[in-house]
Amino acid sequence: MKNASIVRVMRRTFVAALAAFIAFAPAPLVFAQRDTAIPAAGEALSGPRLLEALRRGGYVIYIRHTSTDFGQNDEGMTSFEDCTKQRNLTEQGRAEARAIGAAIAKLQIPIGEVLASPFCRTVETAKLVFGRATVSNAVRGGPADPDRYGELRNLLSTPVARGSNLAIASHGNPFRAVAGTPYLAEGEAAVIEPRGKDGFRIVARITKDGWSAL
Repeated sequence: MKNASIVRVMRRTFVAALAAFIAFAPAPLVFAQRDTAIPAAGEALSGPRLLEALRRGGYVIYIRHTSTDFGQNDEGMTSFEDCTKQRNLTEQGRAEARAIGAAIAKLQIPIGEVLASPFCRTVETAKLVFGRATVSNAVRGGPADPDRYGELRNLLSTPVARGSNLAIASHGNPFRAVAGTPYLAEGEAAVIEPRGKDGFRIVARITKDGWSAL
């Protein structure tokens, strides 16, 4: 009986201690999730207004490479020139890139300089969409350091002369690093207005099948 009484006391003590802990323990941290890589209210362009703006020029068109083969990866890469050890475009991805390029040409959107990350999938995307590519590490991101995407951020902020648009073919991660979420899907493009010292703003996102809707 004595042992049973001790057990009951211990249980009551444990329950009381647990209740006190729950009552006074700090609330769990809640991190706000905010999508920043979408046009802000009142700043978004779409349809004829977006097409008119792109025809005037002065924007950056940042496109993520089109569909790739996720059965491949970049882990065994020895150089950017060796495409056999990288994740590459599928035939569907190549068809998507050609269709995007044809739509941009038909819409008469002027394209000036075309920069591409040095990976095979981004260079190929740029060439199939825009007909040319200048390889640039700036649009991929440098070594892992706090400012590895500083050059890309500067590119997106630097004004583009009217009459043409700067095109960038790169990846989802660099864009996510400088602009936030949601990620660009494969083949999706962001239309960006450079604002100099004030950075940049995203005025539109265009899916790989969305160009004809302009």
